[in-house]
Parts: sequence; C-alpha cells; structure tokens
Amino acid sequence: MKNYSFLLIAFLFSAGMMAQDRGSVVLDVYGSYTFSNNVNFDYGHIKIGDGLTYGAGLEFFPQKSTSIELKYLRLDTSMKVDVPGIIDDVDGDGAFNYILIGGNHYFDNGNNAVPYLGGGIGMSITEGPYGGSDTNFAWEIKGGVKIKTASIVSISLQANLISTVAAAGTDTYWGYWGPVAVQDYAYSYQFGLGAIFGFNFK
Repeated sequence: MKNYSFLLIAFLFSAGMMAQDRGSVVLDVYGSYTFSNNVNFDYGHIKIGDGLTYGAGLEFFPQKSTSIELKYLRLDTSMKVDVPGIIDDVDGDGAFNYILIGGNHYFDNGNNAVPYLGGGIGMSITEGPYGGSDTNFAWEIKGGVKIKTASIVSISLQANLISTVAAAGTDTYWGYWGPVAVQDYAYSYQFGLGAIFGFNFK
C-alpha cells in the first residue's frame, strides 16, 4: 500500500501541467477549523461552537492573477442559546450552509508560492438545534498562499472570516412624530484556518 501512495504522489507532482493559467477552471475542495464565537442580540446571546468547515467550489480564471469563484461550505457545530429569564434555554447541534460567489486576486511573482486576497457574498442557511432553518445574507473575506505544483493539483493555506447577518427583532426610537420601530440585526463572525486542494481541469 505504501508503494501505491508514493506512486500517486509522484504522479501528481510530475503530470506536467502548471496550475492557474488564463482560462483555467479549478475544482476546489475546502477543509478548515472554525473557531467558536458569540452572537449577541437584544435579549441574550448564542454561543456557536467550533467545528470543521468543509465544501467544494469552482474557480474560473479570466486572467492569470484573477479568479471568479462559486462555492458551497458547511459547518456542523453546537449552539447554546442563553436568554436571561428563560429556564429552558435551547441547546443542541446545528449547522451553517454557505453559498457564496466572489473572487480572488493572486500576487503572482513567478514563484510557486503565490499570496492572494479574496472575498465573496451570498447566503447562509442556518439549521437550528431542533429543526427549522433560516436564510440570511452572508459575506466572506480571506487571504492565504497558494502553492502551485507541476501537476494538476495545487494546495492553498488560508485564513478566512465569514459573517452571517440575521434580523433579530426591532428597536424603538423616539422621534418628532413619536416612536419608530427600526429593524435590529445580529452578526456572527466565524474565523477559520485551513487548506484548499485545487484540481485544474483546463
């Protein structure tokens, strides 16, 4: 079995095709560790646990240093809802499903290790601990280093931040004409560190 593993690695690094050329289409496979965070709203907060974010996407390169990206990511995690004054808080497991479109800019300097920055916007479909789901706006910023090889495979080391913006009740403001109800929002900020395996199918 070891011999087959070594042969596979040797093949990947000698297939004779440089990743990330103009017109390339790359299948990206994502895996990252996402840290826990608290989401505050008017009447309490939700603690979102850490977990593994995984998924896949397609990246198209109209230029060698610029890509357009469409991807799906999923984070399975725990959720602990803390609302003061309520005895039975809602605790359990849930998930975030992200569908994002965006892009990356690569600072290609001729080396195989290429730094990049990117971002995207889209939606987050949140699955609650006891069923049900809620769809909200989401955005992402990210940065990392893409390591190109002489094969169809590249590896990227990346840090990213994904935020979900959800409506969370209303606030009341008193103006000249009396009270006015204004929509209030809750924000999650989920920071992750991970790797991306890219497969160039140009």
